[in-house]
Amino acid sequence: MNASPTRSPTVRRIAVTVTAATSALVLSACGVIDGVGGSSSSAAPKKGNDITVGLLLPDKETARFEKFDYPLIKKRVAELTNNKGKVLYANAEASQSKQSGQMDTMVADKVDVILVDAVDAKAIVPAIKRAKDAAIPVIAYDRLAQGPIDAYVSHDNELVGEVQGRAIVGALGDKAANSKIVMMNGSVADPNTARFKQGALSELEGHVIIAKQYDTREWLPEVAKANMKKAIQSIGLSNIAAVYSANDGMAGAVIDALKEAGETKIPPVTGQDANLDAVQRIVSGEQFMTVYKSFLLEADNAAEMAVAKVQGRSIEFEALTPDSVDSPTQKRIPSQLVKVVALTKDNIKDTVIQDGVYTVKDICTPKYASDCAAIGLE
Repeated sequence: MNASPTRSPTVRRIAVTVTAATSALVLSACGVIDGVGGSSSSAAPKKGNDITVGLLLPDKETARFEKFDYPLIKKRVAELTNNKGKVLYANAEASQSKQSGQMDTMVADKVDVILVDAVDAKAIVPAIKRAKDAAIPVIAYDRLAQGPIDAYVSHDNELVGEVQGRAIVGALGDKAANSKIVMMNGSVADPNTARFKQGALSELEGHVIIAKQYDTREWLPEVAKANMKKAIQSIGLSNIAAVYSANDGMAGAVIDALKEAGETKIPPVTGQDANLDAVQRIVSGEQFMTVYKSFLLEADNAAEMAVAKVQGRSIEFEALTPDSVDSPTQKRIPSQLVKVVALTKDNIKDTVIQDGVYTVKDICTPKYASDCAAIGLE
């Protein structure tokens, strides 16, 4: 397993989002972030608005990357550069070698800055070094890549695991201590996996019986399903009280395995990413919860960081990175960590609908109409 990143003592949970978002709003209101106007105290821009941001995302299995992250970053870069800036996008489709090649192509194309969500945090290091040798800044997005990165924007990933673990213990109530659960962790190549797991264990250990744990190659749902089938055979279907699933794609596969084994009342299953199908499973009662991470805040702030970095606006860049994290290869990386929310059937309106991620119509298709009505989602 890759060494997991550790947060420096300066990292502050939750409040960071308010600080960073407020800073971004103030800067935008002053006409600095969008390039209109400016501050006399800012460093002289290295470039104007005619910039190219390289964006490397890791896979298409995670619905949010194609549906939200890429279009949101593209839109925000355009807004920040008076529609003169562009985003050069590539998806690695879970292949680290492909992603390294994509980064090399972007270096050859002389993009101005690269946002990379690494398939493998350690294996991407040589490509990052080549970008740095070409004087191209690299910002780690969503996952903390190793190597000489300039900044990092993501969520408080340990807190994600804590929220998931807390949800399981809360759902089991006074039966928790004698309840057997299965942990379906993510890919060991993803540094976030260790953080999710660490956070979850801080809530689960000593409160439930962790009967089985699995790492999931490349976060593939089919791998999670196969492992869940093994868990059912080993523990016994009726003895599984809950399943910690690190994300929604795997949660769906876990639930399928339970149903195929004959389970009619699905035990609490966690998730992450607030995928549409996961929200629908929550509405219907098949999935207990997911962790909603504001794609808008993360993507917008990444775009703002990238543009400020290229244009040499150090004050704005520093305002967007009020935190610090450590990776196995680098200390005190300027960072921004965006807050997370436990999404259940009780707060769908106040999260993904309020933020415009989905509409009621998106969620409440004919298949889920009666379930939506039952929780007042109409």
